[in-house]
Amino acid sequence: MLKRKLGFPLIFLLGILSTKQTFAMCPLCAVAVGAGLGLSRWFGVDDTTSGIWIGGLIVSLIMWTENWLEKKNIKFRLRWLATSAVYYLFTIIPLYYYEIIGHPFNKLWGIDKLVLGILIGSVVFYLVCLWYYYLKAKNNGHAHFPFQKVVMPVGSLIILTAIFYFLVK
Repeated sequence: MLKRKLGFPLIFLLGILSTKQTFAMCPLCAVAVGAGLGLSRWFGVDDTTSGIWIGGLIVSLIMWTENWLEKKNIKFRLRWLATSAVYYLFTIIPLYYYEIIGHPFNKLWGIDKLVLGILIGSVVFYLVCLWYYYLKAKNNGHAHFPFQKVVMPVGSLIILTAIFYFLVK
């Protein structure tokens, strides 16, 4: 039992300690999403809401990694798909292993609340990031207001959080 409880945290800690500087699509987004996730779990927020923030964090990390791979000129077929699969599997498998995902009474619309939140948060975060780049391109490569790159994706997660708060209560 002790091995099971210490295994994932030790691997996570080793991963953090062995990282080098990287360049994110939006480092402030990654920090804000991570902080939002930590706070929501700490306050006992519904799993759907936590899943929304996990999904946003995963997409942010995928974009971060893709930018880093691009700068290092590391290219291979289906790179984006491989990167995405790794992040989602490294998130979902430990959650399933520790029985956070899969409880029969923790469902909304027939889907596990955390998985549903991850899916919705991922899709919305990605679409809002695409929308940001579209708006930026329409404005001659400039943001419309300061910190728009942060406000749009994180704001979308805040709005989703409010919507699902009222749906599950």
